[in-house]
Amino acid sequence: MQNAIPPVSSLLDLTGRTVIVTGASGGIGSGIAGRLAEAGANVVCHYLGNRAAAEALAAGIGEKAIAVRADLSDDADVAALMNAALERFAAVHALVNNAGFQPVAPLMQISQEDWARMMAVNTAAPFLLTRAFAAHVEQRGGGGAVVNIASIEGHQPAPGHAHYAASKAALLMFTKAAGLELGARGIRVNAISPGLIHRDGIEEGWPEGVARWKEAAPLGRLGQPQDIGDAALFLLSDAARWVSGADLIVDGGVSTRSTW
Repeated sequence: MQNAIPPVSSLLDLTGRTVIVTGASGGIGSGIAGRLAEAGANVVCHYLGNRAAAEALAAGIGEKAIAVRADLSDDADVAALMNAALERFAAVHALVNNAGFQPVAPLMQISQEDWARMMAVNTAAPFLLTRAFAAHVEQRGGGGAVVNIASIEGHQPAPGHAHYAASKAALLMFTKAAGLELGARGIRVNAISPGLIHRDGIEEGWPEGVARWKEAAPLGRLGQPQDIGDAALFLLSDAARWVSGADLIVDGGVSTRSTW
């Protein structure tokens, strides 16, 4: 039997759905959380160190949001995050694995500890959270959606980012693997690969890089956190109801450029 096709007017309506957004205290995370809240979602704003930013974000959204601290590399903290979401909203319908770590170091200067930390934050944490989310979905007997925030560097590395690029490539393959295995549970899993996103002070701190990006990007600008938020909204919504295992590149077209 074919599933009912929702009307266009309701495709992006997330009213009544609860979404966990990790790393919500950062630029991209806050952009995602804000846009999902505008679409009607309840939002669990996860943070690790920046409590003030996460709580300000949740307060700005209002009663549909809470801020929760968790170390996502720790299974017990992941469970506590899920429990906090369930205590407040009774069910969780979607997950955005956005929390990430992006240091810069030449390959020959990356230590084993540096590599391990990168993988713990950028790959192990999404795995732990996705597993916990899938267990909850199975328990409540309903479907759900996961969006992993990867990077265009998962497709094409940059100097000084060997560990970061490798972690994001791994996240992209995890997205496909999770989409394959969790589809039978009614869970869609997709990724977004952002390009360079604006943050406060980037033009002053890295003027040459910003200038190169704007010259290379066909659309001629840096991304805004809300650009990623809108992509996440699409992938979590009924508009993407038959999309799973995909990677949506959101980079202003910079990936269209030849690299040689």
